Amino acid sequence: MLILLSLIFIGIIAYEVPMLIKKKMWRELAAFSVLLIIGMFYSYGQALELPLPNPTKALYAVTKPVSDYIEKILS
Repeated sequence: MLILLSLIFIGIIAYEVPMLIKKKMWRELAAFSVLLIIGMFYSYGQALELPLPNPTKALYAVTKPVSDYIEKILS
C-alpha cells in the first residue's frame, strides 16, 4: 500500500511540477507543495493506521470567530 501511495505521489509531482517551473509559477508551486505534503501526511497516516488530528477542529477554530462576528453584526 505504501509503495502504491508513493508511486501515485511521484506521478502527481512528475506531472505538475515541471509545468509550474517552466511557467515560473512560484507561488502556485509553493501552494501545491504545501497541499501535497499535507495530503501525503494524511495518506500515509491512514495507510499506517496512525492516530491523526481531526482537520475539522482546526477549521472550526478558524471560522468560529468570523461567524460569531458576522452573527453579531447581523443581529
